[in-house]
This record gives sequence, C-alpha cells and structure tokens, in this order.
Amino acid sequence: MRRTAKSGSPVALVRRSAAPLLLLALVIALAVPAAASRPAEVIVLPGASSAEGIAAGRGATFYAGDLFAGDIFRGDLQRGAAELFIDAPEGRMAVGMAADVAHDLLFVAGGLAGQAYVYDTRTGATVATYQLTDSASTIINDVTVTQDGAWFTDSLQAQLYFVPVSGAGALGPFSTLRLSGPAADTSGEFNLNGIAATPNGKTLIVAHSTKGQLYTVDPVTGVSAAIAGVSVPNVDGIVLEAGRLWAVQNFNNQVSRIQMAPDLGSGVVEEVITSGLFQVPTTAARFGSRLAVVNAKFDTGFPPTAGQYEVVLVDG
Repeated sequence: MRRTAKSGSPVALVRRSAAPLLLLALVIALAVPAAASRPAEVIVLPGASSAEGIAAGRGATFYAGDLFAGDIFRGDLQRGAAELFIDAPEGRMAVGMAADVAHDLLFVAGGLAGQAYVYDTRTGATVATYQLTDSASTIINDVTVTQDGAWFTDSLQAQLYFVPVSGAGALGPFSTLRLSGPAADTSGEFNLNGIAATPNGKTLIVAHSTKGQLYTVDPVTGVSAAIAGVSVPNVDGIVLEAGRLWAVQNFNNQVSRIQMAPDLGSGVVEEVITSGLFQVPTTAARFGSRLAVVNAKFDTGFPPTAGQYEVVLVDG
C-alpha cells in the first residue's frame, strides 16, 4: 500500500512550497538565454565603393548610401540582405540620410556639392534637388526629418538648412538658419555633423565632431547651448528616441548610449556599445532594440579603399 502525506503534514507543506520554486527556476532558466545579447550580424552593400549614411524605412526596411558614388541601397533586416535601389547620376554624393515614411520620401545630404536630394522611396525617382549653398567651403553632412520638413547640417558653415514638407507631401523652397552660441564654432577642420530632432520638432540636437560635444538648437532663433555631462570624441551620426540618444563615434569604433535629461540640458552615458565588426562606423538607425550601424572604413583612406562595405546589426 502507497503511503501518502496528510495535507497539513510537514512533507505536504514542503511539496507545496517547492512546486512554485521549481516553476520559477524553470522560467528563469528559459528567460536568461532569451535576454542574452544576440551576436552581431552583417549585411553587405553589394558593389558599394564607399559608405556613410543610413535611414530607417517602413518595418524592417533600411536605406544606406554609397558616399562617393551617391547610390542608394535598400535592405531588409529580416532577410539580412540589401540591393542597389537608386543608381544616382554622376557627380552626386550620399552622406547622411533620413526617411519621411509618411510621405514616402528619402532626404539625402549631398556633401561637397552643397546640395540635398529627395527621392521617392516607392520608385527611386528623384523628386527634387536643392542647391543649399554655392559656397566652395561646404559639406552638407546629415539630415533629420520632423513633421514639418527636413533639417540639414553643414560641417564647414555655422548654419542649418530647412526643406519644408506640407501635409500632402509637397516640398517647398528651402531656408537657411544662422546659428549662434557654441554650435556655431567652425574653427575645426570638421565641425557640425549628425543631427536629430525631438518628436514635436521644437528642439534640434547637433553633434560637433571637432569638439566631441552635443548641442541643442532652437529651430526658430538658431540659438544653441551645450548639453552638459556628455563628451563624445569623434562623434558622427546621432539617433534620438524615447529620451535616449545614441552617438556614433567613428574612429573610436563605438556607439555611446546616453540618457538625456527631460529638458535635454544634460545627459549621462549609460552604456558604450562596441563590436569587433565595427570599422570606423559613421551613422546608425534604430529598429526596436537593435542598431543598424554603417561601416565607413575611413581607416583605409579618404576616399576609402576597402573591398566591401556593410551594415552591422548590434543590440543597443
């Protein structure tokens, strides 16, 4: 005859208390591998002769540019592949870029030509070309999109450029915003670089490569102010999302994740993201908990001479 314990006996109590503990241990054991960092992945930009900018599109779609050829690649994170999307006319460059998903537009900074290009992300057609400045001293470097339009940085001049977009997606004539304060410092060889905007578009954040600093900019007055507590040497592209900012530091081969104060007046670096696959990363786009980071490989020269260019996916 099988002996059983009474419900109130010590044996029964131990069994009842042990069951939930065993279940909890099982849940933890299953959860730990799921929470562990995923290995970095590489998506090659086939045929690219250089690389620099990246933009997040719809869903898992991204766009990345061939810096010196001006071509645009379209990739898919789920497929882990990219292909040539826009064969740009000769003479164009593709530096930083940003997608206006609501209007199916891709804004691309044109670098040394002082230009900006707008492409249709459905067809790849050129929608508009803007000559933002005729100065021989210019590098139109990066761009961010707001509800009202697109803002471009100039690495050699103390000004930003704005291309308005109407609710129907129509483009208007551009305007120039003169900067004052610390962001207006053009004493370095390479000055303003990455740019991001708050969701309401009322504050811009710009990255200054020479100073290794971040600044807020009032998009109405052009007045700038330093973001205290943050030093990001060799800062390049930046991403702002949900109170955090990711700053790509090219020759440092890292991305700093920064917790921003509510007023954006200060920040704290909470993590430095590195990967053995980074080779002078320049810009990044965010997809959920992952960053898609472009390897520019400027360590091989300028223009670079690497045989392959790619996007590296890391947890961020």
